[in-house]
Amino acid sequence: MANRAYLRVWTKDFSESTMIPEFARFLTTAPLSASESPFDSLTVQPVDPGQVPLAEWDLHGRGYGPAEVAALAAQHINTDTAFFADAKWDLWTFDAETLTWRHQPQPLLLMCHGLQYDDGVATTAGHLAADLGFEHFFTGHGGLLAPGAASNPFAGSDHPLEHTFRRWMSESNNLKQYHAKTLENIQQLFNWVEAIERALPVERSELSSEGEENFEARLDAITAKR
Repeated sequence: MANRAYLRVWTKDFSESTMIPEFARFLTTAPLSASESPFDSLTVQPVDPGQVPLAEWDLHGRGYGPAEVAALAAQHINTDTAFFADAKWDLWTFDAETLTWRHQPQPLLLMCHGLQYDDGVATTAGHLAADLGFEHFFTGHGGLLAPGAASNPFAGSDHPLEHTFRRWMSESNNLKQYHAKTLENIQQLFNWVEAIERALPVERSELSSEGEENFEARLDAITAKR
């Protein structure tokens, strides 16, 4: 299963009274897909992930923006509640079967954690957070795009698609394009973080992933290798 990447944000004044306004501003900063509905759904989750949701709205095709989504969330303000908004953003993805690039919508989950939700998970998961999608959208596969990669990053795998991918990326121009497209995804992410810092009283933010010990350092290494 592919690893996922995350953005976590903690603000200086987060509380029950500020969570909805800050959630709204967080939603406003998100670089949502230009070809899709702004938001697909909103879920209000009480206490912890094991509980039945308090409310769920199917927003696909309704054109709801950040203000409307925040207004729905405001009906259930509580420090032991979390809000989950499903959306999409446009990222470059490489299709190993056709050896082509596509700039297309990918799922983006935007979250707001009340301070007492799930035994205070906001302390580690962020007051505001996002599931960014697959890690390789930003790091590439097998360490090809950053220093410190193994001499054969695909060792141990004989899958035909990975063999094709390895052969394709052995061509200098293809690898350069792979780097350029991945760099565009990274820059969009970095621009978003900067927009959040302008819109909210950010205390700190963090980019992490399931497969990288230091996700931010890997992104910086790829960005520096122009």
